[in-house]
Amino acid sequence: MIKVFNHWFHRKTVAQVGIDLVFPVACVLLAALWIERSREFGLDKVAFYAVTFALTMTAINAWLGFYQRVHCRTRTETQARAVLSLYLAIPLAYVAFSMVSVAEVDRGFMLLSGLSALFATLVHRVYSAHHRTGSLMSHRVLVFGVGDEAEHVSRVLRESDPDIQIVGFYPCPSDAEPAVPPREILPREVSLLDTAHSLKVHEIIVAVRERRGGALPLRELLDCKLSGVKVLDLPTYFERALGQIRLDSLRVGWLIFGDGFRQNWRRAAVKRLFDIIVASILLLLALPIMLITAVMVLVEDGFPIFYRQERVGLGGRLFKVVKFRSMRNDAESDGTPRWATANDDRVTRVGRFIRKVRIDELPQLYSVLTGDMSLVGPRPERPYFVDKLTRDIPFYAVRHSMKPGITGWAQVRYHYGSTVDDSIQKTQYDLYYVKNHTLFLDIVVLFQTVGVVLSGKGAQ
Repeated sequence: MIKVFNHWFHRKTVAQVGIDLVFPVACVLLAALWIERSREFGLDKVAFYAVTFALTMTAINAWLGFYQRVHCRTRTETQARAVLSLYLAIPLAYVAFSMVSVAEVDRGFMLLSGLSALFATLVHRVYSAHHRTGSLMSHRVLVFGVGDEAEHVSRVLRESDPDIQIVGFYPCPSDAEPAVPPREILPREVSLLDTAHSLKVHEIIVAVRERRGGALPLRELLDCKLSGVKVLDLPTYFERALGQIRLDSLRVGWLIFGDGFRQNWRRAAVKRLFDIIVASILLLLALPIMLITAVMVLVEDGFPIFYRQERVGLGGRLFKVVKFRSMRNDAESDGTPRWATANDDRVTRVGRFIRKVRIDELPQLYSVLTGDMSLVGPRPERPYFVDKLTRDIPFYAVRHSMKPGITGWAQVRYHYGSTVDDSIQKTQYDLYYVKNHTLFLDIVVLFQTVGVVLSGKGAQ
């Protein structure tokens, strides 16, 4: 994993972005150098348009979800995204390279070079998404522990990252009954350091619950770290690999003494300025869509057009969230708050569409301008559910140390939730955002939100 502005990226994702940026630029510049042998023209101008083309296509590929670590996507879905990316690239490349002052045949040659490079990277992207990585990119991990925590972390490792290779489980003296396959347990007669070196281990993940009273062999773990082998505890590993802070392996001391969870006036000022600028632009662009939506809601189900509801915001303060009404007027006629569910019969026909493409959320841009909300942050919940979830979920109240957002890290990483278990999963992503939030992470979330909207995922 590679850390960029407090946010962890998989090394394979960084490599993919680097290839998508460098390869098309290199191919266009090589074509330009070939042409320059017979005529004079500005190579720097060609480089500018090539870099612009590569950056724009990288942004489009990010919107299409090419850089997300998704392992349940079918080959057909990946191919469809690649075709759409290439379809968008053709007019973009034509516009970019039509501005280069060379002959038509030479301009066409450079255009063909750029598109060929993009096509090659997309073919490789589809292939690599559905084939195991070679030994060069594989990551060898040793799990320290053989109990329930070790079994849990091994299962999560195999589900979340096929490039991970678990070389075995090293027993801890405090472990009771093994929960992992006996054939994968390594002999304790060989020291941890010698075992790590002989198996060429990159990381050791400490998956042991009990750590007091000398339960952990600290000297052995320190020797491994001093010899160049990374040693990670469970919260740190899950934060890096899954972009979440797991509640089942979280300790209060880790929250207090660990890095992150920094709230200062500089970050708040930058975030507020970013919110105002982007929300103002989006509000102007979305105004025609909002007017059409208002008419559709009115025609199908009458007034009111907007739905106002009390939500819990920064510091536990209450505010009114405004959305386009997507449910019938009698949706909660019994006075009991209920979560929305899949195929909810309270949702109108117009409401089902605007919820699917997130148009119902657009009025919340006004709440961003007034300062009640931010563009990116934990989603605000109703007081009734907040009281219940605060009792049921440890550290749930930490979410309220930041302004709630129209979209958030949990929204782009997890499907729509309508149960306490879903709220637990989302809380783990929200804690990651609260711990590591930066302007860069906000931009990443906004990019991925576009992909979620286009695919219709996460809507109810």
